[in-house]
Amino acid sequence: MEDSYSHRINGVSTGTTILAVTFDGGVLIGSDSRASIGGSFVSSKTINKLIQVHDRIFCCMAGSLADAQAVLKAAKFHLSFHSIQMESPPLVMAAASVLKELCYSNKEELQAGFITAGWDRKKGAQVYVVSLGGMLIPQPFTIGGSGSTYIYGYVDAKYKAGMTKEECLQFATNALSLAMGRDNVSGGVAHLVVITETAVEHVVVPGNKLPKFHDE
Repeated sequence: MEDSYSHRINGVSTGTTILAVTFDGGVLIGSDSRASIGGSFVSSKTINKLIQVHDRIFCCMAGSLADAQAVLKAAKFHLSFHSIQMESPPLVMAAASVLKELCYSNKEELQAGFITAGWDRKKGAQVYVVSLGGMLIPQPFTIGGSGSTYIYGYVDAKYKAGMTKEECLQFATNALSLAMGRDNVSGGVAHLVVITETAVEHVVVPGNKLPKFHDE
């Protein structure tokens, strides 16, 4: 039985750790910075997996980098056209739905999953999971990628609704650090984006500044 909160992006060998968490007044989305080939060979240590698809909407990706980038490029085009038609910013749910349709209609060819997080005037801060095959699930927080298998206990124990921005930043940084310390294809720096009604804040935590929970 799946946990009622955190949902893993299943079915893809993902060399990464990604997450998104809602807090009081906003949402945080984060990831490590390694890209791998075949799930074990690290091809890049500096990739930014947090992609801005509209002003207050970000996605992070797991699985095949090429597949994910192609889907996100198409999604950004759809959302830009949608916002022009509607004469207003797209809803976070609309962005997640576009990703869902792209993944579902190409489910036999794609090996990619996404977390979508953002803020809109209708529902405020939101997090959605689009897993392999196009399943769409709203969540208060979620984790994904190979590194997520090491931190389910931590996030289930430490997550709480209504966290402050500072508490959420610490929660996400700790979770990424724990995953990166155990998963050999997660690592590098921690990329974090905090999204609220009034601002989008980018935070980068270098590897040597991440909290340590064990002796190396």
